[in-house]
Amino acid sequence: MKVLVQGSNEWVCVAGDENRIGSPPMCMNPLGMQWMMDAMQGKPKPGNAAPGMIYMLCGATQRSNTDATDKTGPAIPIGPHWMITWPFDAQANGLPTTVRDKGAWVMFAGTPYSYLHVCGSPWEGNEYHAGDKAIWTMNYARP
Repeated sequence: MKVLVQGSNEWVCVAGDENRIGSPPMCMNPLGMQWMMDAMQGKPKPGNAAPGMIYMLCGATQRSNTDATDKTGPAIPIGPHWMITWPFDAQANGLPTTVRDKGAWVMFAGTPYSYLHVCGSPWEGNEYHAGDKAIWTMNYARP
């Protein structure tokens, strides 16, 4: 990741590569950076000892909402969001694990890289399911 400008606090913002899936522009605090670097390096679990914060106001694309290591699945567009990088238990917290265009859900549920993903207000928006065809406009079509 390339730092654009060194800031006056511990947050870091990096330029993304819109031509690469999983490489969005983002800003993160040191614990969010630790989590992201561990995920990018394929470590079995993140090394942060406390929750981190990451935000991606331009949105992002990724390959899976269940497997942080997936490098071959089709692109899944995610709108602008922020992330609390801490192992959330979706079932214990009563949160969904389905990608939504608004609201909160647990991404990578049941893995060491699970985290709280928030777009807009919790429990709003449309749900998207495995097999739905993604269209970058954040519209989804059922097969």
